[in-house]
Amino acid sequence: MSAIDTLWEYLAVAVGILVILGGLTFGLLRGRAGRTKDLPAPPSGQPSTTSPTSQEANDSPTTAPSRAPVDTLPPPAESTEVTEETLPPPPSRPTVETPDAPAGRLQRLRARLARSNSALGKGLLALLSRGQLDEEAWEEVEDTLLAADLGVQATTELVDKLRTRVKIENTTDEASVRRWLHEDLLALVDPSMDRSVANSRIEGRPAVVLVVGVNGTGKTTTVGKLARVLVAEDKDVVLGAADTFRAAAADQLQTWGERVGVPTIRSDREGADPAAVAFDAVKAGAELEADVVVIDTAGRLHNKVGLMDELGKVKRVIEKQSPVDEVLLVLDATTGQNGLRQAEVFGQVVDVTGIVLTKLDGTAKGGIVVAVQRQLGVPVKLVGLGEGPDDLAPFDPEAFVSAILD
Repeated sequence: MSAIDTLWEYLAVAVGILVILGGLTFGLLRGRAGRTKDLPAPPSGQPSTTSPTSQEANDSPTTAPSRAPVDTLPPPAESTEVTEETLPPPPSRPTVETPDAPAGRLQRLRARLARSNSALGKGLLALLSRGQLDEEAWEEVEDTLLAADLGVQATTELVDKLRTRVKIENTTDEASVRRWLHEDLLALVDPSMDRSVANSRIEGRPAVVLVVGVNGTGKTTTVGKLARVLVAEDKDVVLGAADTFRAAAADQLQTWGERVGVPTIRSDREGADPAAVAFDAVKAGAELEADVVVIDTAGRLHNKVGLMDELGKVKRVIEKQSPVDEVLLVLDATTGQNGLRQAEVFGQVVDVTGIVLTKLDGTAKGGIVVAVQRQLGVPVKLVGLGEGPDDLAPFDPEAFVSAILD
């Protein structure tokens, strides 16, 4: 083969190679241009989805913004602005009541007392002012006094005094008899007794009042009404719901407290240790710098030794941190002489310092006031004269006797 033929062969190979390279280059360029054309243009305000610049690539990964694909960006969040229309209504607050002032409550309720004790007052006046008083008449006087639960000893004393006066004065006119009865009954009720209830701080601590009694005397209600008496006297009060055996007792007491803005210390567990609840109530009263802590206890029969021992325990546990300044025994005035036995047993267990007589407006047995004072040697301090929230009144001997006789 000649040199010319060889040269043409090389040229043909070279041209073929150039044609092939040119075709490949054209195909690559066309494919790249096609892919670039298919990409959507970035929307206004959105970051570009093309490759980052060298400056972006050098940014710290902790500060580089996260870029989501255009078609997966979340929709804009709805406005969370709270308007007045969307605000829930404020919770309703219990209305705090203003109790009636204790002063004068007994006078205000004298009409009720006079009606209920007509057998004692009007009956005696009718007997004593009817003229000649023979032995039979004096026996009727004694029967009337005994029926009013005055007690045998007090009845004997009163009749003896009246017989002496009638004999000396030689008269039985109604005005004189009324005056003598008033004087002698008032002496039996004994206005010299201290009837104040512990209601103020003592040596930098709250006064502690323990309320006790048998079932059915209205004890929890009496504690609630006593709270109203104390609030009306502008005292800061804490209630202790130590009646943990009756399911509704703590709720009932708390409702009484809320009505006058008084806190109630209670256990959420039914059957909790009443001594522990009483202890916590006294502790809370000290922390709140209250004037007085009033503790309600479960009603118990006076002849149940175990229950009475438990009541003694409540008092002892309280005394580990504070003296008990007042023990009020709640008695139902309609129980008569049976209430005297109750008073005696409670007095032995917890040293009763005062009596609260409930339902006195529904009985003609006003003489129980004298009888129970003589039985325990402690005064009647409060009397319940109705079902209203402010129908618990401090006992006033003068107003009581006047209501009976007038």
